[in-house]
Parts: sequence; structure tokens; C-alpha cells
Amino acid sequence: MASGREKSGRLRQAVQLLWTAVTNGYLAGFLRGKIYTGPLKNICVPGLNCYSCPGALGACPIGSFQAMLTGFEPRLPLYVAGFLFAFGALLGRFVCGWLCPFGLVQDLLYKIPLGRKRLDLPGDRALRRLKYVVLALFVVILPLFARDDLTGVSYPWFCKYICPSGTLMGGWTLLSLNEKLRGAAGWLFTWKSALLVAIIVLSMKSFRPFCKYLCPLGAFYGFFNRIALFRYGFDEKKCVACGRCAAVCPMTLKLPHGTNGAECIRCGRCVHACPVEALTPALKQSAAARRKPSPERS
Repeated sequence: MASGREKSGRLRQAVQLLWTAVTNGYLAGFLRGKIYTGPLKNICVPGLNCYSCPGALGACPIGSFQAMLTGFEPRLPLYVAGFLFAFGALLGRFVCGWLCPFGLVQDLLYKIPLGRKRLDLPGDRALRRLKYVVLALFVVILPLFARDDLTGVSYPWFCKYICPSGTLMGGWTLLSLNEKLRGAAGWLFTWKSALLVAIIVLSMKSFRPFCKYLCPLGAFYGFFNRIALFRYGFDEKKCVACGRCAAVCPMTLKLPHGTNGAECIRCGRCVHACPVEALTPALKQSAAARRKPSPERS
């Protein structure tokens, strides 16, 4: 009989698979080797979702944000910024754990039985700061200020030079389907492919290295984790300090007190590992509190 943790893990993976299928379900794109350009492409999805993926029905929030900064999409600045802040305030990094297609890719790679696994890479503490550098430098500063001397045009720097999700879902997929594009691939595609291969290899040995160390979207949503509507509650009076929550945390957080830190992706493993229900989703905890009789009535 499956445990609560196993059931939760299966549910999370089912949601990830379903969401990826829904947001990348444009079958005609895969058949023709061309991207969808209909009205849905003006709508962002919460996780990394490459605009250039043949199956993508929505736009990536990081790509849309950079397009806004570079002037390619001057019509929608309030929408893009509002979208990011709304999902951050509502869900925080729940998006990373449940609604990001590239997060699903890393989860599946980590399940491959290939040698000894480790959750973190050497130098983990310093490496985790890199995603904030990527967010500030490649998503905000360079698109705003680094422009071509001849044309005056800026670029979506993160998408162009780093994003492994775009390389996998857009670059590799389009080139496999479109022979003309294969002939046009140059050094930049080679660089991004090498970076993607490195991330794939690391994902088979360590848990979600891109999410932990490089993802600017995760860095942004992490700022909201402590105030997001969906978060985890911790009842210190119930806690028996057994350490099970920390033992199962794939993000290696200092639990139970670190449940709402910037690194938590809300995978739920700690909640289902707790033998005394000291950790609960905040909305569930609020409902339980409402049902609890007041001292005057008891």
C-alpha cells in the first residue's frame, strides 16, 4: 500500500505532466516544424515555457519580461509585471515544484538509476546565489542597458545566451523537425547545447541543479515564498524534532523552520513525512483553526 508521501509524489508528477501537455499541446507545430503564433501566445504561463517550442500555446514570463524591457513588446508592460507579481504573491515557488515543464524534465532525469546520487553540488551555498546574479544581470540589467552600437537594439539576454529550457523545447525540437534551420545553426546554438548537455548530466546526478543555481524565475518567485497565499504552516507545539522532514527534503532546507524560505519549491515531501502533522499547507491549517472550538465554548 502506497504511503502518503508516495501518493503525493505521484499526484505532483501527474499535475506536472498534465500541465506540460496542456501548455505545449499544439500538435500541428510538431507536425509542421513551426511555432504557434495565435492569440494564446500573448498570454503568459507561470513556469519556464519557451515561446519557440513548436507545441507552446503560451509565452514564458521571463521571455515576455525581457521583450518588454528591450522594447519588442511595448504594449504589455503592466500585464507582464502584474502577472509575475500575482503568481508570486499567490503561489511563490509552488510554480517551480508543480507547474514548470523544465522542472519536470529535471525530476525525470534524476529518477534515472545512474550511479550514486547527491542532492547538492560541491559549493552549494555559494552556487545558490548565482540565480540572483542571473536574474539581475541577464534578465534586467543587460536587456535594459546593453545595446548594439550600430542598431541600438538590445536582446533578451537570458533567452539568447543561457536558457536551457528554450534550447531543449525550442532549439533542439525545431532543428530536429526543420532541415533549413539545421543549416543555420551557429556557434551560439553550439554553446547553448553544451550548456544544456551539462545541465542534463548534472540533473541525472543531483536534484534540480538548474532550479537551485541558475533559474531567474525561481529566484524571483522565491522572494514571495514567505508572504505567498499558499505556504506551509508549522506548529512548533506539535513538533517532536524527529528530523524526518529535513531528511526527505530534496532542496536540503533546514526544516522544519525553513519551510517558507526562498528555496522551498513546495513539493510537499516534508508535509507527508511528518508523523504528527506539525507541517501543513497554510490554507488547510487555517480551515482547521476555524473548526477548532474556542476556549469559551470548550
